[in-house]
Amino acid sequence: MSAHLSTVSFQKVLIANRGEIALRVIRTLKEMGIRSVAVYSEADRNSLHVRMADESVCIGPASSSQSYLNIDAIVTAAKITGADAVHPGYGFLSENADFAAAVAKAGLVFIGPDAASISMLGVKSTARALAVKAGVPVTPGSNGVVGKNYRTVARQIGFPIMIKAALGGGGKGMRACLKEEDLDRMLKTAQAEARANFGDERMYFEKLVLNPRHIEVQVAADNYGNVVAFTERDCSLQRRHQKLVEESPSPFVDGATRKKLQEAACKLILAAHYHGVGTVEFLMAPTREFYFMEVNTRLQVEHPVTEEVCGRDLVKMQIQIAQGQALDLTQKEAAAIHCHAIEHRINAEDSEHNFAPCPGTVEEWIPAGGLGVRVDSHMYSGYTIPSYYDSLIAKLIVTAPDREHLLARSRRCLDEFVIEGVKTTIPFHRKIVNNADFIQGNTDTGLIERMVALEKKQHESER
Repeated sequence: MSAHLSTVSFQKVLIANRGEIALRVIRTLKEMGIRSVAVYSEADRNSLHVRMADESVCIGPASSSQSYLNIDAIVTAAKITGADAVHPGYGFLSENADFAAAVAKAGLVFIGPDAASISMLGVKSTARALAVKAGVPVTPGSNGVVGKNYRTVARQIGFPIMIKAALGGGGKGMRACLKEEDLDRMLKTAQAEARANFGDERMYFEKLVLNPRHIEVQVAADNYGNVVAFTERDCSLQRRHQKLVEESPSPFVDGATRKKLQEAACKLILAAHYHGVGTVEFLMAPTREFYFMEVNTRLQVEHPVTEEVCGRDLVKMQIQIAQGQALDLTQKEAAAIHCHAIEHRINAEDSEHNFAPCPGTVEEWIPAGGLGVRVDSHMYSGYTIPSYYDSLIAKLIVTAPDREHLLARSRRCLDEFVIEGVKTTIPFHRKIVNNADFIQGNTDTGLIERMVALEKKQHESER
């Protein structure tokens, strides 16, 4: 490892986020002896992250655009409270290059990659071009945004193809096009969705890998050229491109493939001159061939899974890198597997009615506990879940020495977790851990949709 060069020591950090992730960052800051500043909207006045922080500042009304997406308000809050740095969390402004630049311009440290790296890796077509240059496997595709010759490009790739927004995320602006006659309609739909969500309708095409797994590799890189990659996370259990369950290590990835994934992720991060933590995401075919998909230039929702498997605090690592410290672990140490871990995302949604959001007051809150159990949440009895934000209310992270015990512990935890007053996805998670394909490790990104479709069919036949 390289020796430390110029380092700084943060006295106070502002967290430019809300809820569970803000609370998660505050806890690490407390352990590091760093004061924390919470920001909150008027709808979040009673949120636990506001109570737990050393200081708090209201930055606007309930609407995200007037609060958690308001760059000027957040930077002003950081300056008036005397913060040294800003931690963006995930979502909201965490992958916004303009925000990173604004924080730096204000003389503060952005705890994450610089604006140039976010810009380069945040545009999927640019990130793909960099992956090609770095020798990282990519799916056959348009190698950049498509123009008027989109039909010719699609034919060259060969159907089925995936239409993707260049500035996409969260499954928005994406459409699977199975045959050429659907191309015009699918492209227009994807463009309209991308325009509405990202203000940009540029598209690129990729070959559609059928029945793939979604495999991602957590990386950490310091300012001195040191990069490490951790054991992969299997995030194949998704509904409409939104992850429900994440697991590490993947039951499908063998040792040789694991090493190739880690090497590919490190190559790309080095080529991007990236610093901070981040995630390189891949699609994996049933043959175990894998293809670069995208880079998330921030902390992931599912980072606790990796923390449990590697035994390291990734938020602490982020902060240390931002302070100018060199990584204090080798690739061998990063890749060590200390346990098996799984994360269940518990959302305030009614899984029996098309996963409709269910904001409201939590009348009773009794989280699961015991050996190998971690619950990351900002919930408490009497808390009112606002309707303005993401429906994620808790992350149940379970660990065990092997996968068989892991699933048994997950079942036990999901059975004892009590949330009254709002509908949650806990009943659906119970179905997942009892699903035969999941138990056997036979998962792909379509498994949840198949489960939902089968359940719907059974309900209709019972009527």
